[in-house]
Amino acid sequence: MGLLEGKRAMVTGGSRGIGLEIALEFAREGADVAIADYAPDEANAKAVEQLAAAGSGGAFALRGDVSDPEFAKEAATRMKDSLGGCDILINNAGVTADGLILRMKPEDFERVVRINLNGAFYMLKEMSVLMVKQRSGRIVNMSSVSGVNGNPGQANYASSKAGLVGLTKSAAKELGSRGITVNAIAPGFINTPMTQQLTEKQIEASLARVPLGRMGEPADIAHLAAFLASDKASYITGQVICVDGGIVM
Repeated sequence: MGLLEGKRAMVTGGSRGIGLEIALEFAREGADVAIADYAPDEANAKAVEQLAAAGSGGAFALRGDVSDPEFAKEAATRMKDSLGGCDILINNAGVTADGLILRMKPEDFERVVRINLNGAFYMLKEMSVLMVKQRSGRIVNMSSVSGVNGNPGQANYASSKAGLVGLTKSAAKELGSRGITVNAIAPGFINTPMTQQLTEKQIEASLARVPLGRMGEPADIAHLAAFLASDKASYITGQVICVDGGIVM
């Protein structure tokens, strides 16, 4: 029996990178997995095919913008109608628009915060309604080491990810009495489509900060997400766990 046998999970930003790896790990562990992503329909359809092949019989995708509160309501309704509820929410959807503060456009700051932080709040708000009714649930917010330590050129991204830390701790205190745990994962330098766009010089500079001396893999994040989403983590809540090769210590 898988670690998440019979569980119903929603993964935002689940069509590629860390989100897809988490969704696939959940499917392999026995969960029915839905993804919510703004990616093109073809990308979402391909992800659903992969999830079905990994064992998720109830896999489906919703295309939309998590920063729209109406989309979050739609996602919760679909989870209830298609899967009967929601046991696990992974708030993974996120974007970047890097730039130094003095040059950063206000719209770039606002867009990153709106998607990364507001979007997580909207999804948490709507999915927790389903969880409260069943008096159980697992919520994992994807923060970042940038949200813990800050990072030059990422004032918008770091602010959004730091905000997720506060959201995680507040929600954990509000929802704990209903059997719902809320935790955050703070990935470090992970091998994803986002980091693959960096130059060789940027990669070398980033690796210089990692005591283990290498990039992490999406699977490193997915393994922890599966544990936090399982019954084995039932007494862990309000925590921010860095998966970063030692950047934050």
